[in-house]
Amino acid sequence: MKTASLGDVDFGKQGGLVPVITVEAASGKVLMLAYANREALERTLSTGMAHYYSRSRAALWKKGETSGHVQRVRGVLLDCDSDTLMYEVEQTGAACHTGAETCFFRRIA
Repeated sequence: MKTASLGDVDFGKQGGLVPVITVEAASGKVLMLAYANREALERTLSTGMAHYYSRSRAALWKKGETSGHVQRVRGVLLDCDSDTLMYEVEQTGAACHTGAETCFFRRIA
């Protein structure tokens, strides 16, 4: 696997934000999709805990800060276009704010 750095991430395409696909490290199960700005990614890398940027609140947030459902980051991957991240995490509790294990629990008929 090739290595990348923070400077390789292209934050310019979507107003300073990049999508973050979050997966359970052990199973590869997709838990959620969120966004990160440069500061959120910097905090994730420096603390080992998942940080995101809330578009609705226009603020940085640490996953699980109020719920206790934290995400310990085991790896951060950058896609081939340098504009999407994947956090590989160890999830404590539910990933979804609804209490579901994953945010993807509704199938479109």
